[in-house]
Amino acid sequence: MATERVTERSDGLTNERVVERDGGGTTTYVDRGGSGVGGVIIGIAVLALVAIVAFFLLSQSRNDAMRTDAVTSAASSVANSASNAAESVGDAANSAADSVSR
Repeated sequence: MATERVTERSDGLTNERVVERDGGGTTTYVDRGGSGVGGVIIGIAVLALVAIVAFFLLSQSRNDAMRTDAVTSAASSVANSASNAAESVGDAANSAADSVSR
């Protein structure tokens, strides 16, 4: 609380009154900004989102490559089977021809 002191003097012609007040100190206002934690959290969230999207895109690309390899392997297998079947038919035809010509 403020302190007040009053002093009065008079020299016969002039009356003087002095009032001294102790203001109790000064008021200091400190404007504080944020600590920046919100920005860091947003940065981490964006980084995590980018990592998740990259993972799914790479995974999709890997799945497409695996699917392409599977189709290529299946086509190669079908080609080999057709080749073996053709050889078997040719062998059977030769055997039949040999049987008939004897």
